[in-house]
Amino acid sequence: MIEKRAAQRHRVFKGGTITFENCGIACTVRNMSGNGAAIDLENPIILPQSFTLSISRDNFVRNCRTVWRNDKRIGLAFVQ
Repeated sequence: MIEKRAAQRHRVFKGGTITFENCGIACTVRNMSGNGAAIDLENPIILPQSFTLSISRDNFVRNCRTVWRNDKRIGLAFVQ
């Protein structure tokens, strides 16, 4: 398998929140890099083109877009 990521991801297990249109959805952040992350959602949901990922315990907030999706796991790219 060829690695396409520009930066190596590190495994994590942190609670996060996806926010868009005044709506907040809990998620679990499974891995992260400087360019993106993979998250798990409890239930499959349709996400807008862009949204915000925050991890409150780390004071982490990034604008994101979906890069790939597999059932309840979603790969995100951080948008500058």
